[in-house]
Amino acid sequence: MSELPPYDSSESDESDPRDPNGVFDEIVEAETDRDPDLAVIEAGSRTLRAQGSAAQRVDVPARPADPETDKALREVEADLATRWGETKLEPSVSRIAALMDVLGEPQRAYPSIHITGTNGKTSTARMIEALLGAFDLRTGRYTSPHVQSVTERISLDGTPISAERFIETYEDIKPYVEMVDSQQEYRLSFFEVLTAMAYAAFADAPVDVAVVEVGMGGSWDATNVIDGAVAVVTPIDLDHTDRLGTTPGEIATEKAGIVKQDANVILAQQPVDAAQVLLKKAVEVDATVAREGLEFGVVARQVAVGGQLVTLRGLGGEYEEIFLPLHGAYQAHNAAVALAAVEAFFGVGAAHAQSLDIDTVRKAFASVTSPGRLEIVRRSPTVVLDAAHNPAGARATAEAVSEVFDFSRLIGVVGASADKDVRGLLEAFEPIFSEVVVTRNSSHRAMDVDELAGIAVEIFGEDRVQVEPRLDDAIEAAITLAEEESEYSGGGVLVTGSVITVGEARLLLGRR
Repeated sequence: MSELPPYDSSESDESDPRDPNGVFDEIVEAETDRDPDLAVIEAGSRTLRAQGSAAQRVDVPARPADPETDKALREVEADLATRWGETKLEPSVSRIAALMDVLGEPQRAYPSIHITGTNGKTSTARMIEALLGAFDLRTGRYTSPHVQSVTERISLDGTPISAERFIETYEDIKPYVEMVDSQQEYRLSFFEVLTAMAYAAFADAPVDVAVVEVGMGGSWDATNVIDGAVAVVTPIDLDHTDRLGTTPGEIATEKAGIVKQDANVILAQQPVDAAQVLLKKAVEVDATVAREGLEFGVVARQVAVGGQLVTLRGLGGEYEEIFLPLHGAYQAHNAAVALAAVEAFFGVGAAHAQSLDIDTVRKAFASVTSPGRLEIVRRSPTVVLDAAHNPAGARATAEAVSEVFDFSRLIGVVGASADKDVRGLLEAFEPIFSEVVVTRNSSHRAMDVDELAGIAVEIFGEDRVQVEPRLDDAIEAAITLAEEESEYSGGGVLVTGSVITVGEARLLLGRR
């Protein structure tokens, strides 16, 4: 049972004292066009037992406090929602190129670092952004998807742009968007419009450098109207196989599209067939390549309180005793890739051999955050959120959990998207989950909970699977299981399966 009784709004005219900012009411009110139960899930119908979490850096923005601003933002969000979603694609950059043309090519106003790959893109982008900012460069970062607020996708100087600026940017480009819409066979998509907003906001700031993560693939991704001076490819694995290919090599062919003439290419460790494709593309365009494990990499790492201590070999030499406040070997590898990308941007290893200032590098890495990536949101029992949504990501997360945490019993809460390799994801987690609670998030892409349960039973066995259609019930059930017996005082909960699931869990658990 929860330590807090259910709150009945019919008993009082006062707001729920456990939600003093009224976030719950705001979100429910905004979801009037959706299933009321799902709206309640997203809003956080329970505070569970976890609202006493420690203060955190606010890099996932809440709803605007000003009612008029909030209303205007909701109108923009509703307008964007009328467009093709991110999973409906027409493989072409013709529409975004046309829009860039009428906007005056804002993406040409600054140099860019372009990032593709299957996993690790957002964390790597955040590390690159932190490093560039530490060296006094003004940065713009564009990443996707968002954890809780669409404004997270566009950041200036390491901070999501304000709701006011998001609205202004949309209103500024809207007439041009409508002009292009009228001239194209298909209207610009949700992602295309957001990409244009990011590029326009960066030019308006103005930024010294943009750090841009592809949405999907590379060649025909909407972001690919930039000419990245540095192209970064994080590890490639199987995901979006219906659109990108069924082998790492096929997927790499699409992702290699971000490698432009004379660029610097930073390659994370890759499957052999993917590496061959990427290296061939680099040769074709006279790009300079740096490969993890050869030109740069992780020299040493050890688990530390709140993260890990790493020694990295960059293009300009070794960087020792760097504290990275993120968990898992994969984050150390992301850090090595980020460091090499920034070195390449500054010309280290080409124009000059001198390494970057070590104290500045240490300061930058120590400041890195990555919401929803092995993020601890409460203690006793420990609840961890991780946005792993494909088998490769799940395997990396499972390895990191085993390394970092000493759970005597780990309960999984899994809400996945129907278009993902859910079986592969669950198989990756099976060795570390004592039991799994299957659920769903509020997205229309979410897998039916009964279908998810059927797959889970095949993998875990019926006795280890519990079904809770509502996410708040699923988290509550998992916490109860983690605390069920005194011998399991070291129990924990891992909420995973989808960025959307993690974002909604953050709201439920009081993280804003």
